[in-house]
Amino acid sequence: MFECMDKLMEKCFNIKITGKVQDIGFRTLIEDIAKIYDLRGFTFNDTDNSVKMVCCGENGSIPDFLGEIKDKGALKGVVIDNITSEEIHFKIYLPSKFVRLFTDELSDISRKLDVGVEILINIKEDTKVLPDIKNGINTLNTKFDSFISEQKEHNQWMKGHLIKMDENNQATKEHNQRLEKILLKLAEK
Repeated sequence: MFECMDKLMEKCFNIKITGKVQDIGFRTLIEDIAKIYDLRGFTFNDTDNSVKMVCCGENGSIPDFLGEIKDKGALKGVVIDNITSEEIHFKIYLPSKFVRLFTDELSDISRKLDVGVEILINIKEDTKVLPDIKNGINTLNTKFDSFISEQKEHNQWMKGHLIKMDENNQATKEHNQRLEKILLKLAEK
């Protein structure tokens, strides 16, 4: 354990962060940043949907730490409404490394299950449009089937037309051959 005292070079703070700060990995981010700043302390989710922490570090490092939490948190989808901090002016014992605490596990699990239930309810609401989608697909299938029938009729007509053209071409070819023979006979005389 580390004893944080009100020394000239070290300061300890009690901090509360509100907003969209739970269930998005925010405490892990806080822990990682705190380790970079060589802070000691802990953070935890509270039942009021805030994230709270107690931390101690060199004078001036806490404001920088909080600024980096804001910047990097915003990149990860954290929405911070408010950060309140107050300096602790008495002796406090903290872990030697910054850690996440797991407090009130049963209520935290219950809260997360409530969030999951809400998501499932919304999925159920979202799937109410499936009959409309099915009707739309059935309409498209009917139109597609009609198109296929029309295309088959067209293909049959084209086949007959091509046969007639081929017959006409054959007749034209025979006609041209007869004309050629006549011209050759005329040319010989």
